[in-house]
Amino acid sequence: MNFNKSAIISQIKTELTTNILPFWMTKIIDHENGGFYGAMTNDLHIHNNEPRSSTLCARILWTFAMAYRRLGNPEYLDMATRMHDYLLDVFVDKQYGGVYWTVDKTGIPVMDRKHHYAQSFAIYGLTEYYRSTNRPVALELAKELFYLLEKHAYNPIHKGYIEGSSRDWQKLDDMRLSDRDLNCRKSMNTLLHTLEGYTNLMHVWDDARLKAQHRDLIELFLQHVIHPGTYHLKLFFDDHWNSLSENISFGHDIEASWLLVEAADVQNEPVLLKRVQDIAIKIADAVHNEGFDDDGALLYESGPNGIVEDTKDWWVQAEAMVGFYNAFQISGQEYFANDMMGCWNFIREYMIDHTHGDWVKRLHRDRSVDHTRFKTGPWDCPYHHSRMCFEMLERLVK
Repeated sequence: MNFNKSAIISQIKTELTTNILPFWMTKIIDHENGGFYGAMTNDLHIHNNEPRSSTLCARILWTFAMAYRRLGNPEYLDMATRMHDYLLDVFVDKQYGGVYWTVDKTGIPVMDRKHHYAQSFAIYGLTEYYRSTNRPVALELAKELFYLLEKHAYNPIHKGYIEGSSRDWQKLDDMRLSDRDLNCRKSMNTLLHTLEGYTNLMHVWDDARLKAQHRDLIELFLQHVIHPGTYHLKLFFDDHWNSLSENISFGHDIEASWLLVEAADVQNEPVLLKRVQDIAIKIADAVHNEGFDDDGALLYESGPNGIVEDTKDWWVQAEAMVGFYNAFQISGQEYFANDMMGCWNFIREYMIDHTHGDWVKRLHRDRSVDHTRFKTGPWDCPYHHSRMCFEMLERLVK
């Protein structure tokens, strides 16, 4: 391995505690309207008419609840509580349950549909807040969201979870999360983050149905989502698990590789864990062989005819660090550790914003900054790169 563990631990902790967390505590709070600004550019220009997403709220909540649980700074708890209360105040639908997709700066819903992806992230943030505070309202809402997903999102015939519902949990004709997605019944992205939310819920709630549904999600990935020949993740599906796209998302591949191991670990089944670990290595190998640019960064997406999107997004690099180091921990293959270090060197040189704080969220292939992408916004959050820091700080001391 071409790195010094103590040096990288120091670098990552410094990045987390002196850049990422302080930026989100001091720059994005809307003291006039409550909550957080809708969006902000790389040069810190506020776009407060951009809708505020429940997913961003839940991701900020998760970030600072985790920060408080790991580091103990009461300022992190204050920030987590602010996001917890804002989630409950403006995003929770008091009539039909669940969380809205987006609201405006005054808290009025802009898109009141119930994307199931957003419900899963609310579970993720709320359970982390409960782990950090033992405040029962967070756990009770997380349980309520679990029951709503099982009632309205779960497909008992073909299994898995559909993409979304209307405000009152009826059928939606268009269930896309964003313009880049297909309008389909099921997606890898929603399934992955439902698994992620359920994994965190299992840490605080011993429930037989939760455990069974969580385990079933793992099996769905092994049987339907992960391609048995290429070990890339299929992205979009119909009800019968027919794949609707041939594209490959390298960031989601490497993120799923370690989230699946984390999920299998909480099931406490050694045979299942070994199966998932073996698959995780194959996923990491596929990304190692196909996803890297020559500067040490992962590219975004490829298709049957090669790269279709060559940007270098912050979340992809952050997830690559965890995913490749996880593969190294399982396999002992040093090239995985070197992949992690290559990503970290790229992040330090190009993605960390030493002028305005936090990270830029997207670079072009030539490493110039894409200024059309917000620094903070509905999708531009602190959770991927803060989580990388938390994960790496824990893994590097083992």
